[in-house]
Amino acid sequence: MKKFENFSEWFDSIIFNADILDNRYPVKGFAVYKTWGFRIIKRILEILEQKLDETGHVPMLFPVVIPEDAFVKESEHIKGFSSEVFWVTHAGERTLDKKLLLRPTSETAMYPMFALWIRSHADLPLKVYQSVAVYRYETKATRPLLRMREFLWNEAHTAHRSWEEAEKQVWEAIEIYNYVFKRLSLSYLILRRPDFDKFAGAVYSIAFDAWNPDGRVNQIGTVHNLGENFAKAFNITYEDVDGTHKNVVQTCYGFGVSRVIAAIIAQHSDDHGLILPPDIAPIQVIIIPIVYKGTTAEVNAYAREVYEMIKNEGIRVHLDDSDDKTPGEKFYYWEMFGVPVRIEVGPRDQRERKITLVDRVNLRRRVVNFGDTVRFIKEMFNEVAKNLEERSQQTLKELIIDASDMNSLGEIIRNRKIARVCWCENIECAEKIRELSGGEIRGYRVDVEEKPEKPCIICERTARRVVYVAKAY
Repeated sequence: MKKFENFSEWFDSIIFNADILDNRYPVKGFAVYKTWGFRIIKRILEILEQKLDETGHVPMLFPVVIPEDAFVKESEHIKGFSSEVFWVTHAGERTLDKKLLLRPTSETAMYPMFALWIRSHADLPLKVYQSVAVYRYETKATRPLLRMREFLWNEAHTAHRSWEEAEKQVWEAIEIYNYVFKRLSLSYLILRRPDFDKFAGAVYSIAFDAWNPDGRVNQIGTVHNLGENFAKAFNITYEDVDGTHKNVVQTCYGFGVSRVIAAIIAQHSDDHGLILPPDIAPIQVIIIPIVYKGTTAEVNAYAREVYEMIKNEGIRVHLDDSDDKTPGEKFYYWEMFGVPVRIEVGPRDQRERKITLVDRVNLRRRVVNFGDTVRFIKEMFNEVAKNLEERSQQTLKELIIDASDMNSLGEIIRNRKIARVCWCENIECAEKIRELSGGEIRGYRVDVEEKPEKPCIICERTARRVVYVAKAY
């Protein structure tokens, strides 16, 4: 199966064969995260949570159930999520006095507590996060990792004294996500969503759209300025220094862990299998002895010596000295699991006190002295991460094509690309773009300023934004 020819089958094959996820759980839209996949998830969350901690966020864990009366307090919010809610109505045969729902997101779980905790300006800013599963009854066809009814994410929620402080928090959140995504060598567009596509209850929304080989974009993170909307609904106020009582201004942001795993697979992996950035690989180095008759004991002993040296440097290393597979079968197996660096140790390596290193991205081989092993491994980690990032960025650049009229726009979307167009910000023109091309306006970039040089692609009136159009999951 080829990544860019039959993405869906290729993707499903990798997540199954590399022990990422098993989608055969007997409830549609739910799946089991297997050992390799869950270890990757733990590494990703470790990077993210460390960055959140460093920027003054504190971890908490809120209940999975939300009472109906809390959920309905913010009218736009309930309108956005009501059709996707899983309701809890019974305990055994008994009907519950108050209906509960499984969190589709946690604003309405957290903010009743914020109203209790925040009293004075001294309590602000409040910045909390949790890493949990959320539940949404997706009505579209489910897709492993990309569109599920239970998915993993990290969500942060903050409260501030003013709009200006909340705006600074939005940009801090963008910088946090940028940092983590760059550690994962991912490429994406940072787009402010059009108002008709913002988060339910937000003043505005910013999203990270990662490219996918099938031309669809994958939303891996979002940042929202909520203004005072939820503060008014949940009566979250504080006493300022002058004695006046004011509403807090809030932000929230979500990091889609399941979708980030999907992006890593989709952008980095190849027809041999998974490829992982070294920072999140459960095993960073695999050692494979290559033995021949009469050399087994010596080669295995040398491989063990290499293993112990690498392990003592804090590198996640595994020695595959099993005797039930050939070296070639082991190469194939560990390439499927995306281990960044392979070490081969044969009789000649043992005699000359050398090792053979192979990187997972280019499968390039190099022979180094035993004493230089750790230095070269660390250099190769940097090379792998850099190569993955450069390759991913180049692909994104090639996928984005300017559309000058509706014919070219339709052709770009049909060819599984991302179109860059000029738009007047009129919703009727946005609907026409969707109707005629099959793609949707994802938004305009916030990290760089792009001024329209042409009129609106639909109505030919003055364009106000340069926006990106693509199909999405």
